[in-house]
Amino acid sequence: MIRFALFGAGRIGKMHADNIAAHPNAELLYVYDLYQPSATETAAKHQAQVAESVEQALNDDQVNAVLIATSTDTHVDLLIKAAKAGKAILCEKPIDLDTDRVNRCWEEIKDCDVPIQIGFNRRFDPSHNEVKQAVRAGDIGELEQLIITSRDPGLAPLEYLKVSGGIFRDMLIHDFDIARFILGEEPVELHVIGSALIDPAVEEIGDIDSAMVLLKTASGKLVHINASRRASYGYDQRIEAFGSAGMVQSNNQTATSVSRYTEQSTAVKGPLLNFFIDRYGAAYDLQLGAFIDAVSAGEPVSPSFEDGHRAQQLADAAQQALDTGEVVRLQW
Repeated sequence: MIRFALFGAGRIGKMHADNIAAHPNAELLYVYDLYQPSATETAAKHQAQVAESVEQALNDDQVNAVLIATSTDTHVDLLIKAAKAGKAILCEKPIDLDTDRVNRCWEEIKDCDVPIQIGFNRRFDPSHNEVKQAVRAGDIGELEQLIITSRDPGLAPLEYLKVSGGIFRDMLIHDFDIARFILGEEPVELHVIGSALIDPAVEEIGDIDSAMVLLKTASGKLVHINASRRASYGYDQRIEAFGSAGMVQSNNQTATSVSRYTEQSTAVKGPLLNFFIDRYGAAYDLQLGAFIDAVSAGEPVSPSFEDGHRAQQLADAAQQALDTGEVVRLQW
């Protein structure tokens, strides 16, 4: 039984609390949030205790693991405290918006010898993961091109965008990770073009809302990530792997798989799922299960802190490429 302290009881924290409580080999012992009403509500739902401080939860020897679902600017401090307390850690992405701070965090905790898994949940999505397995098995021959479509259903509020770290660190970091996951090798070249097509105010705060990223690996594999902060038809998440002997696709999900055929239309399956918690609900659950299984068995967790670091480096390189208009050469 892995006993958790949950840090953060907002929208995503509440979902994590539900998943922990539902897992047969997990128990939620503590919930901590600066906004105590959220912590109280979440703890009461799952018969957990409200932690008055982070230290209260970390000092309890019954706690085996922490799940960090607080705001990004708090992740590093909580990672350091939890690692030094000897707790296994599942931390939402990104580790931080500042890669230098990520580097300093690792220097401080690398000798703590605790499992640290970063929350790139899309690796655990059954459809996306099947693409990975098909590529690994050679079902499409040699992988040549990877096309990732990543479009949110709507533009986030400008107040959020101002502190988000930009589209690459906030949104596309997931796509950088899933690209690395499927490729099985690191990109060595990166090029970006982008625009503020949805709202001119996005450009005024120094960001973009629409982007195309091109990546190339040392062996010549090509990746195209196309991203938008707005898709009028719903949350658009697709992956296509194209190889020398075929192609495999992970397509959008809908609430049902019912098709309709009428005089007005054919094969209409209904709207796409609303946003990330709906679309990747199963992935979040499977992510937690993989973490619990690995910690219970004393096996390495994945995606690791280093995976989080590398996705962060790609996000930084993408921002550099956008700012300079030049191809960025990546050194690993």
